[in-house]
Amino acid sequence: MNDAVVTDEAGRDEVFKVETHGIDPIPDGERHGSARDLFWLWFGSNLTFTYVINGALAVAFGLTFWQATAVVVASGLTFLAISAAGLSGVRTGTATLVISRAAFGVRGNLPAGVLNWLVGIGYTILNTVVGTLALEVFLGDLGLLHGTPARAVALAVTLALTFVIALWGHATVQFAERWMAYVLAVGFGALLAFLLPGADTSAPAAVVPGASGWSLAFVIMLAAPFSYLPMPADYTRYLPRTTSLRSITWYGALGGFVSSVALGIAGVAAATQTDMTDAVAGTEELLPGWFQPVFLALVLGGSVTNSIITLYSSSLNLQVLGIPWSRAKAIVVSAAITGLGSLAALFLTDFTTALTSFLSLLIIVFAPWGGVFLADMLLRRCRYDDHALHSAGPEGGYWYRSGYHPAGMAALLAGIVFAALTCDSELWTGPLVAPLGGADLTLLGAVVSGLTYWALFRGASDRSTVAA
Repeated sequence: MNDAVVTDEAGRDEVFKVETHGIDPIPDGERHGSARDLFWLWFGSNLTFTYVINGALAVAFGLTFWQATAVVVASGLTFLAISAAGLSGVRTGTATLVISRAAFGVRGNLPAGVLNWLVGIGYTILNTVVGTLALEVFLGDLGLLHGTPARAVALAVTLALTFVIALWGHATVQFAERWMAYVLAVGFGALLAFLLPGADTSAPAAVVPGASGWSLAFVIMLAAPFSYLPMPADYTRYLPRTTSLRSITWYGALGGFVSSVALGIAGVAAATQTDMTDAVAGTEELLPGWFQPVFLALVLGGSVTNSIITLYSSSLNLQVLGIPWSRAKAIVVSAAITGLGSLAALFLTDFTTALTSFLSLLIIVFAPWGGVFLADMLLRRCRYDDHALHSAGPEGGYWYRSGYHPAGMAALLAGIVFAALTCDSELWTGPLVAPLGGADLTLLGAVVSGLTYWALFRGASDRSTVAA
């Protein structure tokens, strides 16, 4: 698990050159960029049709236009925490899932690392499928290809766009996200302009949402921001150490907030006008004919921008697990698995359903993990022993007891138990859901785990790795 350091000229972070750094600490001499770059990264990566679908689902759960919009806006504020977590990358020069060794211990960090990799690959597969289906329809509308050949070509193109950019690495990812954001912002802005005027803002809810409707709407809208928790430092580790917490937080949060809220509201508006069971088809019905090919291109582009950052982070994740591959080789492996998963999802309908249900269930672990990580970051005030983060043996400060941090593991378990008891998903319904009136409180597992960690950690006798 030793993290090799690359310090020669070849390791520099440049656009259209393969990045050779992985989870090894980025030397101060190679740090560059500013917090403004984070705006375009989070803005571009969240210009994805997923938020339109999520906004429509909030209405399907029984919320009115204004109620659903309130959920969308409140959920967008989560990017304040996601973006602030990036300060840990500035301080350490390494990836988020390396830094989380401080909270869970070197060995205790591994199970969550595996699950986070699975979640990242799962979401990359889903985004790839959405983009492929949009491009397939686009090719058919142009009369170029139909049926299986069209789907195969569409998949190849979607994977290639994602893979090449992620393979080049950090600088190219940021460059691509910025320029794709320029184009996508115009297109999705037009989409919002078409959908919003026809929204029925006065219609009462089709059903009384109750605790179940409200909680499900929040779970759906918050799932996307929460899925980014293992990533923020991956994209701030090249920033100079002097970059301030305030600038990191506001630029990144503004980017994620604007795009996710705008597209979420577009989905809410569409759902008050038509049946959004098939969100792509439903949205198309509300658009002028000439804009429909543009709309399909937007769906494809948004899928690619989101897949790029999840695929890139997955390569760092594999290194965190101790697999002795370069970042570039890890990208190839992750992309190959994404390709196989996408093939299965496109040609086996049951696989798509199973994958979606599996990902929704992982929030039981995902939310508590995020609660512990954020609590640990606050307690340490983002000050870590950089050497200990990269030490695999007992000599490291984050080895704790046989590689496990008792406070972190206990807090994580407490959060998981709470989340499991209050989860309402297709694969599992917790025993407390019915007594709570159908409310799904899974995401509060983050609060439970975070508070538990705070109490255990503050009371621990050995806190030598916390900054004074």
